[in-house]
Amino acid sequence: MVNYTGLEDKLREKGIRKSDLTRELGISSRTIAKIGRGEKLSGKVLEKIADYLGCAPANLTSGGTAPTDQTVMQNTQPAASNSMKKIVIFGGGTGISAILSGLKLFPIDVTAVIAVSDDGSSTGVLKEELDIPAVGDLGKVLLSMANVDDDFIDLLGYRFTKTGSLQNHPVRNILMAALIDLKGSLTEAAKYMGSLLRVRGTVLPLTEEKVELVGHGKGGDYMGEVAVGQNIKDIDYITYDHPIKVNAEVVEKVLDADLIILSSGSLYTSIIPHLLAPAVRDALAASKAPIMYIANLVTQPGETDGYTVSDHIKVLNRYLGSRKVDIVLANNGTVSSEISERYRTKENKYKVELDRDEVLAQGAKIIADDVIRIEKGTLVHDEIKTAYLVFSSLM
Repeated sequence: MVNYTGLEDKLREKGIRKSDLTRELGISSRTIAKIGRGEKLSGKVLEKIADYLGCAPANLTSGGTAPTDQTVMQNTQPAASNSMKKIVIFGGGTGISAILSGLKLFPIDVTAVIAVSDDGSSTGVLKEELDIPAVGDLGKVLLSMANVDDDFIDLLGYRFTKTGSLQNHPVRNILMAALIDLKGSLTEAAKYMGSLLRVRGTVLPLTEEKVELVGHGKGGDYMGEVAVGQNIKDIDYITYDHPIKVNAEVVEKVLDADLIILSSGSLYTSIIPHLLAPAVRDALAASKAPIMYIANLVTQPGETDGYTVSDHIKVLNRYLGSRKVDIVLANNGTVSSEISERYRTKENKYKVELDRDEVLAQGAKIIADDVIRIEKGTLVHDEIKTAYLVFSSLM
């Protein structure tokens, strides 16, 4: 068998997936699959890949037997260099996943802290039936930080569609639920899944407990993340259904961080949940690291209708306690009238405007750039440019 460690390292270094070799070089997916199996590639194919990656063919392979599963697992999460800057990013769901897919390409030590109060879709079902914390966002984030082939990612992301007990459950959620039983905790389950996916960095749940968000308003209380998200305009403040014990590793990572990021995503149901925990607020108060907010690109119907960047910051500052947002990374790029109209009429979403004077009045430094990328007609953060701006702020 052939050891393609050099090739794998080159791909990770340049942020290239194996599937990109099929698209860019015309190499069949069957041939690319041989890399994962340690089968020999032809000299012509190796030369083609080496030329594309800018190295010699000999740099792509090393002789000997392919490493055992145990060896691979021990080497998938190399210890970060002491000189690496340390980032802790709080969030959940799609917003943080997009940011992390870019950050993993840079030489920084990233810890992602994920809220576990989701109660919708597959996550909500497993949460109730198995009496476990929400696993959906955690699994989604692990996939965004993965350094494995696309087929494995597609497998874990596969959602059962046929009618039955598995309907609407993605494979990753089932595996995470099983690993909680096998490993004894959600933290250990995430670490093991991270080793399988060759995640560089750390992914931690905020807490090991099964928790629910509660929105309190004059008209009564709203129980659960879905209900909170749907009734923000009638809610005065948010709490958990009981005091939670924050993962001790989260506090340690915050105190050791060089930068703390509040990710883009659902403001009230993905970001604020982290700030509801006194242990997190105390750790942030003790930390000397600046707090950066990566601003959302568009408003969220029912939650942040009409919000500008400064409106998001005001809400965050209210829940941060003694700390405030120090830096905001915001979009200043334009959106075509066609896409703007489609978002407005079909989704009731609008571009989040950067109101510079109001942001500066709150004491936040502004990093602004065109960070929009269009993916299948959808506005998303350009993960590379966003990550570069984050990385540059550390220099």
